[in-house]
Amino acid sequence: MGKTIEKVALERGHNIRLKIDLDNISDLNATNLKHIDVAIEFTGPHTAFDNVMKCLDSNTPIVCGSTGWLEHLSAVEKKCIETGGSFLYASNFSVGVNIFFEVNKKLAQLMVGHSQYEISIKEIHHTQKKDAPSGTAITIAEQILANNANKTKWVNHETNDPDSLPIISERIDPYPGLHEVTYRSTVDEISIVHNAHSRDGFALGAVLAAEFIAGKKGVFSMKDVLGFGN
Repeated sequence: MGKTIEKVALERGHNIRLKIDLDNISDLNATNLKHIDVAIEFTGPHTAFDNVMKCLDSNTPIVCGSTGWLEHLSAVEKKCIETGGSFLYASNFSVGVNIFFEVNKKLAQLMVGHSQYEISIKEIHHTQKKDAPSGTAITIAEQILANNANKTKWVNHETNDPDSLPIISERIDPYPGLHEVTYRSTVDEISIVHNAHSRDGFALGAVLAAEFIAGKKGVFSMKDVLGFGN
């Protein structure tokens, strides 16, 4: 993702002044961040929180797309507000996926009361993805739970529990990402699918988010970037 984001950012006329990986973690410091307009954080669940907090401590606006660390999200948002910083998190930066989110919520609302339909989620990613289910699948599941009272919780396996919403995770190379929601009854089924053809869409969304928060203060989401409202 880092290489793809760099390519897209350069194509859009931006400069890359600092790149951090496992070999130069100590370079993520206040001195270097002083010259950065916006940081984009795509690492993993074990490093994201510390990276984001370092950027907020340095008053550097930060866009974060790492998943698997969201138990700390409220602390980051609190820190951002207290310091007058700028922070934008998304489980998925693809414009198409964020449109999919809106369709998913609407479909969940329409299916209220139609308990003859069993709901399931499938997600497929490459084998290097460190978390399962994906952050995008969790967002999809939580949207369904918030808009359809037929289910009360999600689980990351097949289940016969009528209260549980199953998320089935598969890891297949070189899959960029597929997410599918299916409502299945004995007579028919309804599915909505987002299938990424490459990582370019995710990278473009991250760069658009960075362009959006530059010069702004507060906590934002891709709904702000895309103008979807609440």
